This record gives sequence, C-alpha cells and structure tokens, in this order.
Amino acid sequence: QVQLVESGGGLVQTGGSLKLSCAASGRTFSSYAMGWFRQAPGKEREFVAVITRSGATTVYADSVKGRFTISRDNAKSTVYLLMNTLKPEDTAVYYCASSNKIVARDRADFGSWGQGTQVTVSS
Repeated sequence: QVQLVESGGGLVQTGGSLKLSCAASGRTFSSYAMGWFRQAPGKEREFVAVITRSGATTVYADSVKGRFTISRDNAKSTVYLLMNTLKPEDTAVYYCASSNKIVARDRADFGSWGQGTQVTVSS
C-alpha cells in the first residue's frame, strides 16, 4: 500500500489556475500509475486524469482536456495536477489515487486514495 496526501486546493476565481500536489509514502511510488479524481456535492466521484509509471502517457477526461495537466516526479514521489482556465463546474473535492494497472480510469482499478483537497471556483 502507498499512503497519499493531497495539497494545494483553495478558492479561485473563474479563469484562474491552481496546482494540486499529491505526496506518496510507503511502497515504491514509481511502480504505480497515478490518477486524479474529483467529487462534487451530490455527484459520483469521477475520473479526471491518469499518468503512467514513467510519465510517458497521460489520459484526461474530456471535460478537462486542454485545461488540466497531470505530471509526476518519481524522485520526489509526487504527482501534480495543474489546472488552468478553471470553471465553476470544476468545483469539487479532488483526490489522488494509485493503481497497479499500466493505465486506468475506473475507480475500481485504484487501490489507495488520499483524503482529498477542496477546490472551489467562484463565478
């Protein structure tokens, strides 16, 4: 198991930017694909982005493609989510998660989760 702690959330105006971080400890970070999910009030937790172990491949939800960028630094055991051109509909609790799959976007394929960080985009 890997332990995950997110940070970097906050309140931002429409059109603004935030960069989330997720620090991992425990098992070897580079052996996991890492993903970001989000959950808005009253909604299901949804996939946002995933990055493979080496960082060579990334996959995004259509709703964030072109605005969000996932990246990782295996030396620092950290995965990032840079969010640009934020919209009110991006408001949610954002979670990072680890997967033993090469690449995944289904919640069931992710075994460890962080506690989440709140992102609020004001209109």
